[in-house]
Amino acid sequence: MTQRGVDPDEDDVPEWADRVKANVAGEVRRRRKEMGWSAQDLADACERLGHPIPRNVIANMESGRRASLPLVDVMVLAAALETYPVCLIFPVGYVEQTQELPFQDLVPTWDALRRFTGEEEVSLYDAGLVPDFELHDSLVRTALAALEEEERARFAARTAGNRAQQEDAERKRTKYADEALSAKYNLRHLRRDLRDEGATPPHLPPALSDVDPPESDPNTTPEERV
Repeated sequence: MTQRGVDPDEDDVPEWADRVKANVAGEVRRRRKEMGWSAQDLADACERLGHPIPRNVIANMESGRRASLPLVDVMVLAAALETYPVCLIFPVGYVEQTQELPFQDLVPTWDALRRFTGEEEVSLYDAGLVPDFELHDSLVRTALAALEEEERARFAARTAGNRAQQEDAERKRTKYADEALSAKYNLRHLRRDLRDEGATPPHLPPALSDVDPPESDPNTTPEERV
């Protein structure tokens, strides 16, 4: 079966699955040698991670003799080689072009990686709750930063050398307190929406433990609880 975008008379054109396996195998071999490891060293590292991949299996994969490449193996190989699974599948900088799906034209590996991770949006693709979790992470970072700045301003107000410095510090403290309150309010509503979707919101750091409302007082408004 020929691949679209290449010469149909070519008999040695790799199928999509073979190309993906070749990408992974080549990057595993490159990183293994970069780390100064033998195939046995890599096998030992995989075993320590709790998912043994024998040395001969690794050798067969690197030489292209292995027929299949389970996702769990890719995940463990990546962890053993101290990289991300996506970097094995799309070795940016080492493989110039690759395929994202069967019968598709070759595309820059960098573009394929960005679409695979969702960094580059694809029309009609549903990103699920990833955007919500990204927003959650951003709001958490905003709230924590504002709380930290608020505490610094509070300390500056207490230790101010004159009234002007104290008033300036108090203005900053109020500003950062408002920023923290806004971020926490938005977090509360986002977490409520996630629960309404049947999802479990991400874990909150201790400094934001007051974001989730007490279940025992349903009559209290979010503004009152934050």
